[in-house]
Amino acid sequence: MRTAKYGATNRKLVKKVQEQKRKRYECPKCNKVKVRRKSYAQWECRSCGALFAGAAYTLSSKAGETIKRLIYEKEG
Repeated sequence: MRTAKYGATNRKLVKKVQEQKRKRYECPKCNKVKVRRKSYAQWECRSCGALFAGAAYTLSSKAGETIKRLIYEKEG
C-alpha cells in the first residue's frame, strides 16, 4: 500500500498496521524487546539472533495463539 487516499477510516487502518509492523516486540527466548520484522511474516531478535515465523504485521495473531493453546492442551 502506497497511500490510503479514500477516506479517514482507511488512513487510520493503514496507520495502525504500519505502527504494528514497525514496533519492537519481546523475544520469547531471551525476553528482551529486540524482535523486529525481517520480511513478510518473518521476525528476528536483534539480541540473540533467533528467527520466528509469525503473522504478517505482528509477531503473533489470534489464530496463532489459539493453535498454541490447542497444542498445549493436547500435549498436557
